[in-house]
Amino acid sequence: MTSLTTAPDLRLRRTRILLGCGTVAGVLFPALSFGQAFTRAGFDLRRHAVSALTLGDLGWLQVIAFVGTGLLAVAFAVGLWWVLRPGRAGTVVPVLVGIYGVAMVGGGIFVPDPALGWPPGAPAGLPEQASTGSILHTVCGAAAFLSLIAAGLLLARRFAGQGRQGWAVYSAVSGAVAFVLTALPWSEESASIRFAVGAVLISGWLVALSWRARDEVA
Repeated sequence: MTSLTTAPDLRLRRTRILLGCGTVAGVLFPALSFGQAFTRAGFDLRRHAVSALTLGDLGWLQVIAFVGTGLLAVAFAVGLWWVLRPGRAGTVVPVLVGIYGVAMVGGGIFVPDPALGWPPGAPAGLPEQASTGSILHTVCGAAAFLSLIAAGLLLARRFAGQGRQGWAVYSAVSGAVAFVLTALPWSEESASIRFAVGAVLISGWLVALSWRARDEVA
């Protein structure tokens, strides 16, 4: 029998599936993170970073959130590579999204140290010296945030050049606010809340970009 599905049709279908991975990635991490943050006994989002949810009896759920989000983001990056090129932003943005994905996987493999009473039974303060795993987790977290912030700012310029002012403003504001919340030297007391808000911002932007890219290949 001869297949009625042409090669371009298959490529289009695969591209849409890959781009849809961006939507799932953008929803998965905040959904699992905040679902646990508000239900796990002893966890206080005002003191504990969502990364700390990787610790304790149910820590595997947050590991899934990190690794699953990362793998989906890498798949999304492949789809973006197919649809955004040519141009500098069209080439660099998929790479940055791929870096975000790899960094999220790393964030699930390397976990922070127990601290501030979490998980239950952990010391009330911070450890005197961070473990190698905790340091690598921090590096992965920084890479994840900065890569998507940079991607948002690059796409803002591309959208502006295409006359898509709404998308340009949304991408620029999301990236700028996330940078202010996570990269500037604020007090440590507000860090967990700031990073949680920053995670919501970049996750929301990832979902929006996924929808936009899928619309363009419809």
